[in-house]
Amino acid sequence: MIEQSSIETLKQRIDIVDVVGSYLELKRSGANFKAICPFHNDTTPSLHVSPSKQIYHCFACGAGGDAIKFVMEYEKLTYPEAIERVAVISNFTLSYISNDAQKKPDKKLLEQLNLFFTQNLDKNPEAVSYLNQRGIGQSSIEKFEIGYAPHSYTTLNFLKQRFFTSKETIEAGVVGISENGSEYARFIERITFPIHSQNGKIVGFGGRTITNHPSKYVNSPQSKIFNKSRLLYGYHLARESIIKNKKIIICEGYLDVVMLHQAGFNEAVATLGTALTNEHLPLITRNEPKVILSYDGDNAGVEAAFKAAKLLSAHNVEGGVVLFSGDMDPADMVQKGILDKLNALYNNPKKFVEFCLEHIAGKYDLKDAHEKQKALEEGRTYLRTLPNTIAYSYVGMFSSMLNVKSNFIVLGTKKPAQNGLAEDSFEDILELSIVKTLLLKPALIDMVLDIIDASMFKVHTQELSLLLEGQKEHPSLRKLLVLDNVRVYEEDELINALRPFLIAFYKEEIEKIKKIPSLEFEKKSFLFRKIWDIIERLKRGELVHYESFSAF
Repeated sequence: MIEQSSIETLKQRIDIVDVVGSYLELKRSGANFKAICPFHNDTTPSLHVSPSKQIYHCFACGAGGDAIKFVMEYEKLTYPEAIERVAVISNFTLSYISNDAQKKPDKKLLEQLNLFFTQNLDKNPEAVSYLNQRGIGQSSIEKFEIGYAPHSYTTLNFLKQRFFTSKETIEAGVVGISENGSEYARFIERITFPIHSQNGKIVGFGGRTITNHPSKYVNSPQSKIFNKSRLLYGYHLARESIIKNKKIIICEGYLDVVMLHQAGFNEAVATLGTALTNEHLPLITRNEPKVILSYDGDNAGVEAAFKAAKLLSAHNVEGGVVLFSGDMDPADMVQKGILDKLNALYNNPKKFVEFCLEHIAGKYDLKDAHEKQKALEEGRTYLRTLPNTIAYSYVGMFSSMLNVKSNFIVLGTKKPAQNGLAEDSFEDILELSIVKTLLLKPALIDMVLDIIDASMFKVHTQELSLLLEGQKEHPSLRKLLVLDNVRVYEEDELINALRPFLIAFYKEEIEKIKKIPSLEFEKKSFLFRKIWDIIERLKRGELVHYESFSAF
């Protein structure tokens, strides 16, 4: 049983932003943070996290509480299980009480085993030689606590001598059970790399063979403290540099991370033998750094980079891709001292969207009309996953890649019939975002009505009119709430979005007036000056009251 005083101390030390941020992608909103709520079918950031109050609350479904309550609800854990999970996230050592009311100390199994591995490294000349050949210096060995796992029986004896039970070693992921029921160490004759949580607590190991074992790398198995899809190797050492430099370099292997740090690229981390997933996003996007994917240029590396770039660009993450070819990975470049070129590569990555579009175009034989059509459809589908402005800004580039007219690449989002939209209906995301914002934030309606009119909308006039008529339960508005590609603006974001919308409207008014043959020259000149004055004021940041020129 966990000692109550230990629980209270944990509650005083934990940071709810770190806890919730290890599960969800948080975005700063003033003094608080916001996220998509995982406890209901949320389409806008309804969950608010308050660092000052150390609570979370969803304004849509009402879920709320402290950090421990969040972990209980998110992972469906009991209270003691959630306490232990939060302690791991926060790198806090809990105190336990045994059945006879005596305190049971935390024996720190993984920490003791890591020390055993590091002390074993110097006893294995072959392992030391391998590290030296790869250019890894002693300071890096110490910084990353690199060690060596000996024969299975040696490790098992060490654990037994330290009085660790079979249950403890199996739960920690360092011992397995064979088919005949005997125990074996999971890391055998391998160079070891301790894997830490984001706050520095050891939660598992990675191991590289030096005996030509078919599995070059192995990791600790999935457990209550080790989830490789939520961990990044080296993050606890890179965190400070990531925050300071607003940049994170994501590699494919442990040695790349070690060597990059050795060369001063202290923002480097690595995934743990798995593809980049949605579960990595909260950790990667914390503090909103520029993300650089540093992958091998072989087929597997390119495909992994493509999937990761699609994921990151769909979440509007800034950054790009650097591929290494010619049997030269980042570790090799560091070892050979090619640091200027390496630095130049990381300073000029290929942007995610450009990389994805080039990859899509390159998959097909564009000389074949059917293949070109497939490329166009795949590229269009991908562009539709991006924020609207970004997607449209790449239409010209993609049309050039395919050698087709840009108007062939229509980005109007198609929705299935069950969502209430005709298959070929075109959505204007900006218009829908304005309506959705006013629907969820009615306090902004009066301000918006001062500067716009329903006639300004080209596609979604009906939705705006229904909103202004107060028909909030109309199917067109109710369905709008579940469209996850339509965002809700904060007030300042709404104003910034409305200015170009209004400027475009008034420029169109000028073109309409030009085409009225019966209008006198003096009248036209007067209207031109008046409308251009409105446009200039909008460009300066003013909000100008709506004025109709349709009577002329």
